[in-house]
Amino acid sequence: MYVRRTVDTLLDALLPRTPAIALDGARGVGRTATALQRANRVLPLERPDQRALVGTHPAALLQPGTTLIDEWSRMPEVWDLTHREVNNGAPPGSFILTGSAAPTVGSVLSLRMRPMALHERGPFTTSVSLSQLLGQERPCSSTIEGDTSCSPDDYLDAIESSGFPGFMGLDNESRREQLATYIQEVIDRDLPGLGYTARRTEALRRWLTAYAAATSTTTSYSNLLGAATGDSRQPNRDTVSVYRNHLTRLRLLDPVPGWSPTHITFARLQRAPKHHLVDPALAASLLGATAASMRTPRHSHLAGPLFEALATLSVRVAAEAARAEVLHLRTRNGDHDVDLVVERPDGRLVAMKVQLSDTVSDWDVRHLLWLRSNLPEQVSDLVVLTTGGTARRRSDGVAVVPLALLGP
Repeated sequence: MYVRRTVDTLLDALLPRTPAIALDGARGVGRTATALQRANRVLPLERPDQRALVGTHPAALLQPGTTLIDEWSRMPEVWDLTHREVNNGAPPGSFILTGSAAPTVGSVLSLRMRPMALHERGPFTTSVSLSQLLGQERPCSSTIEGDTSCSPDDYLDAIESSGFPGFMGLDNESRREQLATYIQEVIDRDLPGLGYTARRTEALRRWLTAYAAATSTTTSYSNLLGAATGDSRQPNRDTVSVYRNHLTRLRLLDPVPGWSPTHITFARLQRAPKHHLVDPALAASLLGATAASMRTPRHSHLAGPLFEALATLSVRVAAEAARAEVLHLRTRNGDHDVDLVVERPDGRLVAMKVQLSDTVSDWDVRHLLWLRSNLPEQVSDLVVLTTGGTARRRSDGVAVVPLALLGP
């Protein structure tokens, strides 16, 4: 049975007035299943016969209703054909294109799909809307309330469980095997599909493992390179740049950019991205971590960064519904650090701290309050995402929200 996704609400609103929409995201996030809910016909371009059909009869694209062009990147010229039809006046709802590789610039509206956020997986009910936090007329004024039974152990289970729809319901051992296979298929199949074959796949895997170990940090790429092997067999900088570019195109790497506002001046902001894989379960898999091992000294140091990764995934999915961007803020000397900045196109923003704890002190919110004091006209709300049980608003206006209660 299809589980409705956050992006479905956007598609329902946009498709009746938009000729072509691209669902862009990593393999396995559910692009095709979501598109099929509203498509009249499908052109599966992973099949050679379908590529041949479109190559010899481009009119196959031009049928009444909504045509799903699945895995469009297998035949890049289809993007140009679609772009031309849009410019020639194709009616709203004519095309949905899906693919892993990021689409090129054109007149096709792109929506990003990611693995399922916590609020999409159930069984917990949300009570705090990110869109409403962004849209408040008076900053930090909306009522924050709600209770959840989601425990710290439940969050660790959610990290390991993965947000890939195809892995939902699998037992732990089967899911671990599927996650390991996913990573191997990226190396063996998806990268060659982009025209790149790693000469030393073991070096690529070591680099990916080092990247996973840097989850939720801004560790420099040079430090990542050194951590990849620690010996003379490590890949050179040019090779790593190729890794990074191709894995980002495949949406396996999903870094959070540093916030770089153009309309205001902040001295000495760090521009480095915060490292994230598309699903924290992939990072856990590469590092050999499980929910059980994160409860022990062996992997307890990973619980915080991977909880932040789970929160980042959930916030990004919710932000897409508000057509908002998710960034992070860090001054170069580290004096101020805001884990997530959710910014709308009009400049309104919600600043967030992610905390693997059920308590929040004055010290914990100092960077959020600093940002509000510097940008009183832009900050719509300040939020600490926690593992606690109750949502509330502090006397200083900061909202304390258990992650399980945050929705779009």
